[in-house]
Amino acid sequence: MASQIQANNLYHRRHFLVTLSNADYPFGTRTSLSISAAKPRTKPKLKPQKLSICSSLLSSSSSVSDKNPPDACEETNGADARTSDSQSIQKEKRMKKKRVFFLDVNALCYQGNTRSLHSFAHWIFLFFSQVSLSDPVIAVVDGERGNEYRKQILPSYKANRRRFSQHFSSLGRFPRNRIGRSHKLVLNVLHGCNVPVVKIEAHEADDVIATLVEQVISRGYQAVVASPDKDFRQLLSQDVQIVMPMPKCNRWSFYTLNHYIAQYTCDPQSDLSLRCFLGDEVDGVPGIQHFVPGFGRKTALKLLKKHGSLENLLSAAAVRTVGRAYAQDALMKYADHLRKNYQVLSLKRDVDVQIEDKWLSGRNCCNDLVVLSNFINLLRDTENHDGQSKYDPNG
Repeated sequence: MASQIQANNLYHRRHFLVTLSNADYPFGTRTSLSISAAKPRTKPKLKPQKLSICSSLLSSSSSVSDKNPPDACEETNGADARTSDSQSIQKEKRMKKKRVFFLDVNALCYQGNTRSLHSFAHWIFLFFSQVSLSDPVIAVVDGERGNEYRKQILPSYKANRRRFSQHFSSLGRFPRNRIGRSHKLVLNVLHGCNVPVVKIEAHEADDVIATLVEQVISRGYQAVVASPDKDFRQLLSQDVQIVMPMPKCNRWSFYTLNHYIAQYTCDPQSDLSLRCFLGDEVDGVPGIQHFVPGFGRKTALKLLKKHGSLENLLSAAAVRTVGRAYAQDALMKYADHLRKNYQVLSLKRDVDVQIEDKWLSGRNCCNDLVVLSNFINLLRDTENHDGQSKYDPNG
């Protein structure tokens, strides 16, 4: 009986349509979403849904369209049979592991640096209908004063987000009391969809997720982080994947260890060091190219492949020449800046939080359609009542 109810629920879920105005989304502040249901005529045949990764995510030299990309051994001519068998066995073992999803809530409530409940509604609907149906999902939100630690190191950290919020408040379009109400609405949606919400004071969600990911892996699970945040690439492994919203494709797309290696031809362990050079404009972390325009991704990758990590590279540059004159000079002159970037971009794994057994149970998704449709209708009704105009970035 329970399996029949779940099957019917999945069928109706897949017949719910999300429509949005391409002219407004994803760059505008107003998105029109509507949901309609189609009555079944025949008994549904449920098939697993594929999620393809947007081709622009990878370099032109590689194209991945399956969420489970082929192993490297399948693409290598004349690969050793024993290696192939060993990797097949390892892959089979991974497939048997249960998945636990971690939802980076705050990141989904923004379009760029702009707060947007419509963005959250859109992506959370697609997440529950396409990505995770009944897998365990743990939502994590930023704690109060969560980014103070990083702001003390780098004052520009997420400063642009604060300015945007102040700008909206001054225009009267997003008053401060509404921001608090929006936060409560998001939490109500998650609780209504039977998703536990974790919030640790004085810690950002990224650090809490990184800590919990290690705990679920130690229990024999696979972890999937649902977020557009590139910081999570430093967690990638055989047991850790990322699923990210892709606005250009209008879908969630899986990003795995294989994808990363195909894109950068290096190990994800070097990703944190690489991002120290590249910076993060969204989070207000300036890369070295702001000071030395000729020092780009290609130079950084070449040096990191040779030396392994940022600290090894800086230590070597302090005692001998490691590259061309401009690169050597940049490493000597901006070593402190790069080390600050490392502190800011590095995810902490020692947050005082413990995974609870009840969080790892399969999620009851029977309320999803009602909760999400009510939320979307509320946004539409509020928007119509307020009569808000589209946000003009010039003014």
